[in-house]
Amino acid sequence: MKIAIGGDHAGFAYKEEIKKMLSEQGYEVKDFGPFNEASVDYPDFAHPVATSVENNETDFGILICGSGNGVAITANKHQGIRAALCWTEELGSLARQHNNANVLCLPARFIDLDLAKKITTIFLKTDFEGGRHANRVNKIAC
Repeated sequence: MKIAIGGDHAGFAYKEEIKKMLSEQGYEVKDFGPFNEASVDYPDFAHPVATSVENNETDFGILICGSGNGVAITANKHQGIRAALCWTEELGSLARQHNNANVLCLPARFIDLDLAKKITTIFLKTDFEGGRHANRVNKIAC
């Protein structure tokens, strides 16, 4: 499975650690940056991650910024993206089960790294339930 990952300066350290964890778990990870902690504009990294998922170049995306909001708002501008801001393990699971989310957004300034890793693992291992949820998901796109 291929994972696109990116964020901003506030999410850089978490991105590096999550990228390492994913590689160790056997995922192929494509890093869209940033590549250091210098201040950057999150849309410059969120759009390429979202485009990669939208074009089926990668299976899922992970975006990490300070609050998670900026990257989620940006990614959700893409028609084929369902980006979910998750700060608990349950939200990570439900984003996949009920919303068929394909981009996970994490708030680095509000959760610790261990929790971010747990949410990521759960998000990637949880399947979409379909059924009544598929009807709702099919109504999202404009």
